[in-house]
Amino acid sequence: MNADPLELQKFSELAHRWWDPTSEFRPLHEINPLRLEWINARAPLAGKNVIDIGCGGGILSESMARRGATVTGIDLGEKALKVADLHSLESGVQVRYKLIAAEEMAAQEPDQYDVVTCMEMLEHVPDPAAIVRACAALVKPGGHVFFSTLNRNPKAYLFAVIGAEYVLRLLPKGTHDYDKFITPSELSQFIRSAGLEVQGFKGMGYNPLTKIYSLNDDTSVNYLVAARRPL
Repeated sequence: MNADPLELQKFSELAHRWWDPTSEFRPLHEINPLRLEWINARAPLAGKNVIDIGCGGGILSESMARRGATVTGIDLGEKALKVADLHSLESGVQVRYKLIAAEEMAAQEPDQYDVVTCMEMLEHVPDPAAIVRACAALVKPGGHVFFSTLNRNPKAYLFAVIGAEYVLRLLPKGTHDYDKFITPSELSQFIRSAGLEVQGFKGMGYNPLTKIYSLNDDTSVNYLVAARRPL
């Protein structure tokens, strides 16, 4: 299985706090509107069949369903999925959640999705290229695939690990393993090797003074990638 047991345990222990916007997951709540709008601008979600890979507690999954998409969220964290299911019942926003690996889902439901999202997940798995291949298998010809992850360079280490985890304490210590960070060129290679076309990059920044996240053209730390499967 393409998963790190320690990573699964780490997020499992925090699962009950997924939907608390003041918890360790506050950054996800704050960046979610940005990534949602970025996705929706490139692939309008209304009426689309969407799968969210590594959905966790369902923050992005629910927001895409609110935009009119039919959403499936998959993850290997059982506790997170239970939280996602419960929140879906409470909110009335319908999302189909499944405890399944991306590779297995790709074997079961190839070419079924208009949009595939895989956000803040690739840097937590042993073989990110395999996840990219699964995303490519899940998306329909002409469909869109969106990724977000962390660049690997001294600035990313300073901002995403030292700054976010130890100085600003935006994230719990140990959230990220710098060795698993992925450069844009590496991710581009994964994407092209999987038969997808890179459509564009976007950076995400955080201003510690205003405490506001924003999208920009600086991909040196957090970045998003849009890809598409050719017709």
